Amino acid sequence: MKKILFSWSGGKDSAIALHEVQQSGEYEIVSLLTTITQDYDRISMHGVRRVLLEEQARTLDIPLHQIWISPKTTNEEYESKMSEAMNFYKTQGVDTVAFGDLFLEDIRNYRDEKLSLVGMKGLYPVWERDTKQFIKDFLSLGFKAILTCIDPRKLDKEFAGRIIDENFIADLPDEVDPCGENGEFHTFVFAAPNFKHEIEFEIGEKVLRDGFYFCDLQGTQASCLP
Repeated sequence: MKKILFSWSGGKDSAIALHEVQQSGEYEIVSLLTTITQDYDRISMHGVRRVLLEEQARTLDIPLHQIWISPKTTNEEYESKMSEAMNFYKTQGVDTVAFGDLFLEDIRNYRDEKLSLVGMKGLYPVWERDTKQFIKDFLSLGFKAILTCIDPRKLDKEFAGRIIDENFIADLPDEVDPCGENGEFHTFVFAAPNFKHEIEFEIGEKVLRDGFYFCDLQGTQASCLP
């Protein structure tokens, strides 16, 4: 099987893309790759605590490579850290990175451009899926996720901390993409067909930071045991 890296955000698009890659039987996932913001000790953008990310990796039984970036990271810092990681895996015989992107052409072009600089390429297993059907498939396959970050310019802050279900889909404003692909919201997946067990967590406070509402998730003692 072909060895690949998987760019893992901990959210729903990554989760379905990973599941499909595994189901294909064509790839060996060498590692999940996730950026963590220093000081906050959380997944960048999604705001999920690192301990819950690590629990996802454990229940998936896939190694996790964490890339640490500063809270006010620059493109130069981010790209330098990513290039360092890519070059390491290139020496291990890996030349492909899989992503859960759905339709943002500029982001895909950016990824492909930066990967090409280190002699690697991108894999996009769920590219151009219809997002209305995608979110329905997410539920029907048994995935479960909670909103951890929302853009209050596009969604009411009360959506932070909501579980994705049929009621959630029905309550979304028409102008909001049902998968949040335009940055309307980010998620944390706590159950999936390829998880060995459901991840337990408690919902903490909601805070406004840098123009976004974040819902804090705290891992329970049981779910965070080695």
